[in-house]
Amino acid sequence: PALGLFLFTIARDPLRIIILIAGAFFWLVSLLLSSLIWFIAVKASDPRDEPLQKGLLIFGVMFSVLLQEAFRFLYYKLLRKAIEGLVALSEDGCSPISIQQMAYVAGVGFGLMSGAFSMINLLADALGPGTVGIHGDSQLYFLTSAFMTMVLIFLHTFWGILFFHGCEHRRWWEIVAVVVMHLAVSGSTFCNPLYVGSLVPSYLLMAAAAVWAYLLSGGSAQNLRRFLLCKS
Repeated sequence: PALGLFLFTIARDPLRIIILIAGAFFWLVSLLLSSLIWFIAVKASDPRDEPLQKGLLIFGVMFSVLLQEAFRFLYYKLLRKAIEGLVALSEDGCSPISIQQMAYVAGVGFGLMSGAFSMINLLADALGPGTVGIHGDSQLYFLTSAFMTMVLIFLHTFWGILFFHGCEHRRWWEIVAVVVMHLAVSGSTFCNPLYVGSLVPSYLLMAAAAVWAYLLSGGSAQNLRRFLLCKS
């Protein structure tokens, strides 16, 4: 599904590709900084203290979420400046891409890079040694991880739309809602290997975020019905 979004809505437009790659880079930098801080914290602590190590892991995840949203805000400010430059360079005084389209493409960029790193981690685990479920654990690790990766890609896309809309219209509660949803989804992964505890809430939040983003983008039930019926 994520590849389909890229091929049908982004791949044919060079400007959108540039925005997507830049968004992926911003997410990558946020991950690098949060990973560096977590690595220093782990090295500076006692590795035999299991409660402390678990606490540091929770801290690392929550800090990473906050840092990702901070870099999303920085990317919004950068794109806002880019729109002013595009308007100044255009002949008709209009930007070739709207802030809503930028928000969507930036969200896809964040999501694709997040999904790529999730896939890399899964491939690293698949190298072995051992077999998933050999000690009586769930054998659905790879399948549920794939579904979690997909939902995170879509959530980042919808969060990008909501976040940019909140910044554009000074509706700060929308930004807070994005941060809270991001923290909730990331925190739910600590329920694993009880995968129902993480997948079900994440997909429910994805559905809610999708409807919200659709309405903020100008969508309506009538437009959706026309789309499904292939009417202009």
